[in-house]
Amino acid sequence: MRVDRQPRCRCRVGPGRFEVRARIERFAEPAVLLLLAEGRSHGYQLAEDLEELLDEGRVDFGNLYRLLRALEEEGLVASTWSEEAPGPQKRVYELTGEGAALLDAWAASLRARSERIGALLGRYEALEDPVHPRGGGIRQGSNRSDDQGGEP
Repeated sequence: MRVDRQPRCRCRVGPGRFEVRARIERFAEPAVLLLLAEGRSHGYQLAEDLEELLDEGRVDFGNLYRLLRALEEEGLVASTWSEEAPGPQKRVYELTGEGAALLDAWAASLRARSERIGALLGRYEALEDPVHPRGGGIRQGSNRSDDQGGEP
């Protein structure tokens, strides 16, 4: 059975109306690396902090632990069992030197992407639009080639 799926980044919600989620694939990886650069942490705390950082709802613990395991296998994070916190032993994760280097690479890539996004938004804001005279995009349903400055 074939299931037609909408693209993950956008969907049509009505005539001329769209819901867009500007998503960065694999954004959980640099987020986890950043949280571990801020200090050692266990899985439940990472999940709570990720929910705030990613703003995408509840974190799937299975996916988080798979990511942590993969990062550990690559030598990017290290873990130990800790009895410091109350309750049962918890595996505590920390960033390695290799992980810090990867976080640096993620930051450089995200910074470059941010500059491109800023340039795109700057051009969008500069569009001439009689409906939004201070910029802010083209009006809904207009055809820019037909928009010669005459009467609507």
